[in-house]
Amino acid sequence: MSPLIGVPELARALGSVTVLDVRWQLGRSDGRAQHEAGHVPGAVYVDLDTVLADPAGAGGRHPLPEPGRFAEEMRRCGVDRDRPVVVYDDVGGTSAARCWWLLRFHGHPDVRVLDGGWSAWRAAGSPVEAGPVTPERGSFDADPGHLPVVDADGAARIAGDGVLVDARAPERYRGEVEPVDPVAGHVPGAVNVPTAANLGQDGRFRTVEELREVYAAALASDEVAVYCGSGVTAAHDVLALELLGVRAALYAGSWSEWVTDPERPVATG
Repeated sequence: MSPLIGVPELARALGSVTVLDVRWQLGRSDGRAQHEAGHVPGAVYVDLDTVLADPAGAGGRHPLPEPGRFAEEMRRCGVDRDRPVVVYDDVGGTSAARCWWLLRFHGHPDVRVLDGGWSAWRAAGSPVEAGPVTPERGSFDADPGHLPVVDADGAARIAGDGVLVDARAPERYRGEVEPVDPVAGHVPGAVNVPTAANLGQDGRFRTVEELREVYAAALASDEVAVYCGSGVTAAHDVLALELLGVRAALYAGSWSEWVTDPERPVATG
């Protein structure tokens, strides 16, 4: 099953799937307000900072949430293991992919990202609902470990023995700018495939043939891991690689964790 779903398919499935609205952008805090102004009918708002991450610290800016707490939050959102879930955002899937990854990591068998997100839904003239949504409580239980993860040592090893993908913008990868974290640069040996390269001009994922060209280096290796600034947009690259049949590991702490240890090397250029 593809990790993506199109607008027409979701429109037909409304009422038989759980829809989660993960509208979030770095530096903005109006996701809930956006949701209440208009959303896919029945969609439940999920706050990335508080639901899909633990508090920032030594594990980076968006550490993976504690499994028990994550499961409780998903139950509050109405998630059941035996009911399909569709997640969406309005930033090309870069925040929705985090929710997709977490649910799959914790054992949900049927989770998909709405290709094109909220913008595609509106452009198609699909129905819109406003106001808060309070669903019936779900029964989802956490069973972590269904997708691969690596820590800092694992990321360093894969950078030498396999392919470590850096999903950040090229200028951040090269260390020319660093607007968020205290150190600029990248993990030595990492290759840059920014999340923007996964999408076409319409905000939808590129075709499989185009993605094969984007990820040519990764497809040449038997072992692939992905990181970004804080482990959020890296899930977008993991999803793109899933479309290509590659099960990539996520370095969840990502660059924001890597630079907490001054002994870890940093590359630029």
